[in-house]
Amino acid sequence: MKGNIFIKRPVMAISISIVILLVGFISLISLPVEQYPDIAPPTVVVDATYTGASADAVMNSVIMPLEESINGVENMMYITSTATNSGSATIQVYFKQGTDPDMAAVNVQNRVSKAQGLLPAEVTKIGVSTAKRQTSFLQINSLVSTDGKYDETFLANYLDINVIPEIKRIEGVGDATLLGDTYSMRIWLNPERMAQYGLVPDDVTAVLGEQNVEAPAGNLGENSPNVFQYALRYKGRLNLCFHS
Repeated sequence: MKGNIFIKRPVMAISISIVILLVGFISLISLPVEQYPDIAPPTVVVDATYTGASADAVMNSVIMPLEESINGVENMMYITSTATNSGSATIQVYFKQGTDPDMAAVNVQNRVSKAQGLLPAEVTKIGVSTAKRQTSFLQINSLVSTDGKYDETFLANYLDINVIPEIKRIEGVGDATLLGDTYSMRIWLNPERMAQYGLVPDDVTAVLGEQNVEAPAGNLGENSPNVFQYALRYKGRLNLCFHS
């Protein structure tokens, strides 16, 4: 049985070990080390909402025009889209590794701006958001009321007003999403009564928009020789008050 060459030649074994240690120390000093290395490709997400539309309507009227405009943006690898029956549209644009996320978001936003005229008015009124972020969650937290004093809607509204804005201002956070519903108003329409008056849901929406608006009312005595002038005030948007 032949003996091991490193046992017969200890000097050579020591020399090789010293060379490996030197290469390791040199690599440790020269190679970059990051706490959170860029493994996943830079991603830009485009979100839009078409209220009341089905997934097919969102796909045809929102996602397709945006995809046609975004496709081919600089350093793009591929693009994915999602449409839901709740009227939400999400487009995820993946870029090559090493691409500047800020410039990628700017380029995508420019492409989205070109497609604004092709989108439905309801979509442009709500707005189309463009943000750089990864598709996976970095952390998920929950807020509960241990004594049961506050319900889920109150807690969600508290998070939306006080907690979510603080989290978004943290360096390195792309976006923070609230998995809950805040305070809102739902109006139920009676189809029979609407048919009697010859109304459609768009008529009700238009009236609500006209009577729930913030606009300048002007000043009283602004161009007069009087010493005092008064700012006019009126009841604008509907204010809801909740009492415990």
